[in-house]
Amino acid sequence: MQTKEVLAALAALAQESRLAVFRLLVQAGPAGLAASKIADKLDIAPSSLSFHLKELTHAKLLSSKQEGRFVIYSADIQTMNGLIGFLTENCCGGVPCGPDNGSCDAVSPN
Repeated sequence: MQTKEVLAALAALAQESRLAVFRLLVQAGPAGLAASKIADKLDIAPSSLSFHLKELTHAKLLSSKQEGRFVIYSADIQTMNGLIGFLTENCCGGVPCGPDNGSCDAVSPN
């Protein structure tokens, strides 16, 4: 990911309702959810939800598809993984850190 794309994604997620929508859609998986179900589950007014979905889609964090009269939204996992990769690039001074290493002991705090 390029810095401009990362900033757009982080800005989109830096709002409570949008973060909740994104997390809900990550949990829903590739099948996604209709906008009406998202609104019901998160108790967001449809007009507000429309704005938040637009912002997340513009940041390439969501994709949408038409199914009959419904628009189904799903989290763009590729963009999410790119964002995480960008944020953790060169973590721990280049020494792999993960579930087995748990911390970045390779980097001195001083």
